[in-house]
Amino acid sequence: MERDFIGYGRNPPDVTWPGGAKLAVSFVVNYEEGAEYSIPDGDDHSESHGSSYSLPKGVRDLRAESTFEYGSRVGIWRVMRIFERAGVKITFFASARALERNTEVAALIRDQDHEPAAHGWRWVDAWSMSEEEERESIRRAVLSIASTCGHRPVGWNTRGAPSINTRRLLVEEGGFVYDSDSTNDDLPFYVSVAAKQHLIIPYTRTLNDGRFASQPGFSDASTFLDECRRGVSMMHRESELAGKMVTIGLHSRLIGEPSRADALDALVEFVLGLDGVWIARRDEIANHWLQSFPPSSKST
Repeated sequence: MERDFIGYGRNPPDVTWPGGAKLAVSFVVNYEEGAEYSIPDGDDHSESHGSSYSLPKGVRDLRAESTFEYGSRVGIWRVMRIFERAGVKITFFASARALERNTEVAALIRDQDHEPAAHGWRWVDAWSMSEEEERESIRRAVLSIASTCGHRPVGWNTRGAPSINTRRLLVEEGGFVYDSDSTNDDLPFYVSVAAKQHLIIPYTRTLNDGRFASQPGFSDASTFLDECRRGVSMMHRESELAGKMVTIGLHSRLIGEPSRADALDALVEFVLGLDGVWIARRDEIANHWLQSFPPSSKST
């Protein structure tokens, strides 16, 4: 049985983040617009984007295409203005093809010192690919992001579900410091992969605006804001006993809508108003963890 149901248990490591902070907060924008399933890209169907209707294979869903286009044309800029005003650096889980199709976003990542973590080359189902196909997709994503953003990604998050090969292929590639393909903890941890201790920076499906497009999900922006505030508040209280980490997952086509972006603005201000909080990119979190709890320590 390879699954771990124990983790840190009742004795989590008491991490102190830079500046003496006890809570690390990671804002992540999943930038996927232009990389989704699309008939013009040669797929046999359009991405439905959680629509209440479905179209037959081979029929373009122009409404869904427009929703994705909104994210790259408008939503991403509204979201990033919020973070720029707040002076917050974030991580992008970026599909490489999406950055190829909007190099202005890649330039923003590069010029404002955000982190370009890889979210695949295109919006694909890794679990349906052969090992060689997935290896090539990873390689292509790394080369593409290095080209558009100026340096290669050191973090990875699979769109959807990873395959049984994904983590090993990331380790074999050699340049990834961490992946975020797990949601099974509140703190970073190590797993043994191909005789190496590999770092996991857990992600979230709960404090995630993807729930605007899923059922049951967020009914409105106030629900999103309330859930995120409650999650951050709980982790902030718990961090008084032992250091914690919390992630907020975002998508420009979802949170970039005006009424929802207003909730994000309020959330960022709420987090900035808390004492003892470090808002960090995920590569910064990974590097701090590697230094504070190296793989040979008891935190593995």
